[in-house]
Amino acid sequence: MTVVTLPEIMNPAFENRYGVPAFNAVDDITMDGLIKAAEKSRSPLIIQISVKTIKFWGAKVIKDMFTDMAERVSTPVTLHLDHCPDPEAAKACLQLGWNSVLFDGSALSFEENFRITQEITKQAAQYGAHVEGEVVPVAGVEDDIGSDAEGGLISVEKAIAFVKETGIYCYAPAIGTAHGFYQAAPEIRYDRMQQLVEATHTPMVLHGGSGLSDDVFQRLISLGTAKVNISTALKQTYADGFRTYLEARPTEYNPLKLIGAVRSDVMKLAQHYFKLFGSQGRA
Repeated sequence: MTVVTLPEIMNPAFENRYGVPAFNAVDDITMDGLIKAAEKSRSPLIIQISVKTIKFWGAKVIKDMFTDMAERVSTPVTLHLDHCPDPEAAKACLQLGWNSVLFDGSALSFEENFRITQEITKQAAQYGAHVEGEVVPVAGVEDDIGSDAEGGLISVEKAIAFVKETGIYCYAPAIGTAHGFYQAAPEIRYDRMQQLVEATHTPMVLHGGSGLSDDVFQRLISLGTAKVNISTALKQTYADGFRTYLEARPTEYNPLKLIGAVRSDVMKLAQHYFKLFGSQGRA
């Protein structure tokens, strides 16, 4: 069985300064393609799921599907709940055996976010699970969560206190990235990432990964980013895979060939990021 905890994947990445992609799977095709790609590349893998996707399929269905697929491969894989603003939904996933959750309290006051995050980390510990934290919302809307503007920055000292005192395992700092594809090159706050890592010795998470340049990825990973979220790029590959295949074969009605082709596209995308982030061959 290769289902592991989030630290089992992120600790080695943080210590050795490589990144592990966290892909937002949406169904069995994407999940299967990502897991098969991880085995082929001998890379650890983080499968993460949005609240919107949970509402579509159900948290237990997703958990059961993930466990079945992950048990077939030899590479370490973990299941993570992404951007969850609802404490009860996060707790429900923990009770079902999900490995980790991101409680996204960025829309709350700092004090309320701190309180609820601390509460969820205590509950997660009862299940051997872990929590990712976020204080300032990243710009952009993803799966109906977020806004077009980045939230107001807090002081580095306040962010450090949040990381150290809530009990979270990893942290998603606001460093100028955005969800979705970029209209212009973002201005990245590398200094803030460096300050947080040096002060907390905590693995960092990069949100808004789709569309960043290779050198930005690699610099942030070298500073301590151990988990790199990829959502929009996967969705584009998935949708374009169906579109391209069907447009080239307008009279073919073979669902398994269609699904196989799309899954192959997903695998190629995943393998690209495994190599780029340095996780290839680490499992």
